Amino acid sequence: MTSIRIVDVTDIPRFAVVPPCADPGFDHRTCDYWEDADRGSRAARVSWIEPGPGPAVPPSEARAASGNPFFDERSDRPSFNPFDPVAAGRPSFDPFADDDDDETTAASDNPFAPQRPTRPSVGAEAPRKLKLLGRGLGIFGSYAKVLIVDDEPVGYCQFGPLSAYPRAQRVRDLYPRLPAAPLPAVITCIATTRRGRGGGHALDLVRTVCEDLAGRGFAAVETYPEVGRPPDATPAATPEFWITAGFILAIDDARFPVMRRELD
Repeated sequence: MTSIRIVDVTDIPRFAVVPPCADPGFDHRTCDYWEDADRGSRAARVSWIEPGPGPAVPPSEARAASGNPFFDERSDRPSFNPFDPVAAGRPSFDPFADDDDDETTAASDNPFAPQRPTRPSVGAEAPRKLKLLGRGLGIFGSYAKVLIVDDEPVGYCQFGPLSAYPRAQRVRDLYPRLPAAPLPAVITCIATTRRGRGGGHALDLVRTVCEDLAGRGFAAVETYPEVGRPPDATPAATPEFWITAGFILAIDDARFPVMRRELD
């Protein structure tokens, strides 16, 4: 009897079962095409699969990103911040410290401060793509699911809030007629392996994802297929596939149509 299960990609062991793309030139495990609207790529990059800290950010880029006027990109040491009392040589005031506490004593607990619950994360050692998929774990939940048949991964789906995928937002900006509120969730990738085709697994994945998104409070979901590309070279299938999955053609465009489904 065939066993079918769908799992969320939320940690390294489940990331490891993400199936390969039908075209070996692409790789779900290294794709940042939707997350990076300017330089994203679907290409297979072996170095990204291994756990590690990821590429270093040049100091000039770090300065631009932080907007911190006290950050000195020419120095490897922390820059002096005149508004930091500790850095300026002044002790910081602690209203909960005892008079005989010194700087070697651990800071006292504040009984009036609310305790923040520990949010789930994929861990600092996770591969780069898994870190992208894990950005919303603490608030949104998972961003990807894998369909497994008899212990063999055969399908992959990536999805999430529109804010997580700038390239999807860029496509959407082309069409002012699309509803501006409430903003939809998006499905950016749906794929099956060559061996897994013909069994309706992609439709099963989409149905499960739509049910999941409805449970998370979304009123609609959109996807953006690219017309004219070979089936294995586009991450978002074809308009015909989405119509079979219950979507409608919200924007009819010769190159970048928009498919949309209202969620119950």
